[in-house]
Amino acid sequence: MIRSYTETLPDNFGGLPQENSNYPSARAVIFPVPLERTTTYMSGTRNGPAAIIAASRNMETYDEELGCEIYKKCGIATLRPIDTQEGTLEHVLAELHTAELGLLNDGKFPVALGGEHSLTAPLVAAAAKKFSGLTVLQIDAHADLREAYQGNAASHASVMRRVVEICPAVQVGIRSISVEEAEAIPTLRTKIYWGKDIVRAPLETWIPRVVADLSEHVYLTVDLDGFDPAYVPATGTPEPGGLDWVQVTSLIRAVAAKKRIVAMDVVELLPQPGDHASDFLAAKLIYKTLGYIFAR
Repeated sequence: MIRSYTETLPDNFGGLPQENSNYPSARAVIFPVPLERTTTYMSGTRNGPAAIIAASRNMETYDEELGCEIYKKCGIATLRPIDTQEGTLEHVLAELHTAELGLLNDGKFPVALGGEHSLTAPLVAAAAKKFSGLTVLQIDAHADLREAYQGNAASHASVMRRVVEICPAVQVGIRSISVEEAEAIPTLRTKIYWGKDIVRAPLETWIPRVVADLSEHVYLTVDLDGFDPAYVPATGTPEPGGLDWVQVTSLIRAVAAKKRIVAMDVVELLPQPGDHASDFLAAKLIYKTLGYIFAR
């Protein structure tokens, strides 16, 4: 049969054609992780990866800042989502670690789409095996440094406590912590840039300091509630006083220019009916970050 109609875009990140989205040649790989096991307030983060991919198919692929079509610089493959409902949380996290290590061993740049933030620790552990002297750059409203939450050491509220057991971290935009975390912070391998100190400060007063605190190899984790709810209301625990688009992208651009970002995740999108702006921002942030890394 000869096709005589216009087909829809491919169902992958960016709606990219086969030649720019096949795994063997792609340098970046989208890894959907619809994990939702320890959510404690609003639920629905398991729908985040699908919403980000759907929004990405409506982006312009030409980037006016970088002056190119980013996907042509790197190729972007999209994997099928991992099954996060089968087995225990520990089993799922172990599978994430194995999958991430496989992507890194294949020379790929993994982009994990969450899902709740608890997915980050096993991904960081995989990156730390591959890259010596790793540090983690976290953009987030919450410190996530509890030893455990509701008896669960793998909780989203404890994910950065697990991370700093693996390697040092730099946490940016933090504006919500517990008493337990406040008491523990001086003893932990982390440097915090509090939201109250940077949201109204000129970029040049804090971004170079963040970059200087990072090592050569950087894992980037972006909890979307790091943005102010005016920009991203679709999160499970929105916190006022957050960062804006220019602050976040300027920081990532500076880090990509001076350091080597080796992997990343974007987590905690909780899609809301009628709010496509949050989904689109997440997709655009990923695409823009790939541009800073591969098209600079």
